[in-house]
Amino acid sequence: MIYMDNAATTLKKPDEVIDAVVNAMKNLGNAGRGVTEASLDAARTIYDVREKLAEFFHAENPARIAFTMNSTQSLNIAIRGLFCRKDHVITTALEHNSVLRPLYACEEEGVELSIVGCNDKGKISYEELEKSIKQNTKAIVCTHGSNLTGNILDLYKIGEIAKKHGILFIVDASQTAGVIPIDVQKMKIDVLCFTGHKGLLGPQGTGGIYVKEGIIIRPLLCGGSGIDSFNRKQPKDMPVALEAGTLNSHGIAGLGAAISYLNRVGIDVIREKELLLMWQFYEGIKGIPEIKIYGDFETSMRCPIVSFNVGDIDSSKISDDLSFYYEIATRAGAHCAPKIHEALGTKEQGAVRFSFSHYNTKEEVEKAIKAVKEIVEGYRE
Repeated sequence: MIYMDNAATTLKKPDEVIDAVVNAMKNLGNAGRGVTEASLDAARTIYDVREKLAEFFHAENPARIAFTMNSTQSLNIAIRGLFCRKDHVITTALEHNSVLRPLYACEEEGVELSIVGCNDKGKISYEELEKSIKQNTKAIVCTHGSNLTGNILDLYKIGEIAKKHGILFIVDASQTAGVIPIDVQKMKIDVLCFTGHKGLLGPQGTGGIYVKEGIIIRPLLCGGSGIDSFNRKQPKDMPVALEAGTLNSHGIAGLGAAISYLNRVGIDVIREKELLLMWQFYEGIKGIPEIKIYGDFETSMRCPIVSFNVGDIDSSKISDDLSFYYEIATRAGAHCAPKIHEALGTKEQGAVRFSFSHYNTKEEVEKAIKAVKEIVEGYRE
């Protein structure tokens, strides 16, 4: 199988990630629950990975990183734990449902919501975003990179807007963490939500949330913390405030190994390889008359994603043909991003998405180009 659905999850992981998970499953106990060597080893592993992530995202303190199971949980923690009735929140049409659905739930409870639209290339207006700010605006919540078009938002610019108006800046880094450098301090990010199983090359079921010093989030979950057991409420100090229950120390160990791999190879090297493959594919199919490609390809900084449609054919048919006849794994449909599909006019058709990993090869991309051309020719005839 040629796997080109890395925006959903990276299938191939570094060998050291797999080894770390296996070793953790053999040796790690429950962190913070006792003083056995197995329990202490788990606690040491978790703290080590917390430090690695803080350094990776340029957080001021490892304690400001809490572990979650994915970006969706992180975003729910942030959105459900920061906003109250009569607050105003701004987001964009580029968002995944992991942002939109928690915000819609807040809207039903009295939070005011504004969604900044995008043009036919999936680009937003930063001027419109700033004009949406009101007296009661609490935060801007946005993705760093679109999982449909691959477009990147300028976090430096949005961070400055948020700082200028004294509002919170919450970022969904699902598609960019591990591929594009993120500096939470320079970008003025107050809350960063990330997942481990995509660009960070870690196991599924891992992720995290960075919360800037001084920001208090109401816990989404309450329960065992290993400390302060007679307190009727969840402890307030980070990171335990957002880490109720037993942590996934096995997965976290794998995530730590993945961060070490990214640091050793270099995310700039990885991004350059992925974008090289993306541009090879893009150049190979863009001239086919029946194909419409979505997104802004006039800028070099983007996620390694190419989404397109063939005429008015349902995207699932094209993806099925690629899988059945060529053993090429892609993603079709709405990609859990309804607002941008509405903006692009693909609500019914969806889109075929190719998303690349540095583990892919030029030869695989050439096979994919050939497959797309043959499929289009078949429908043409």
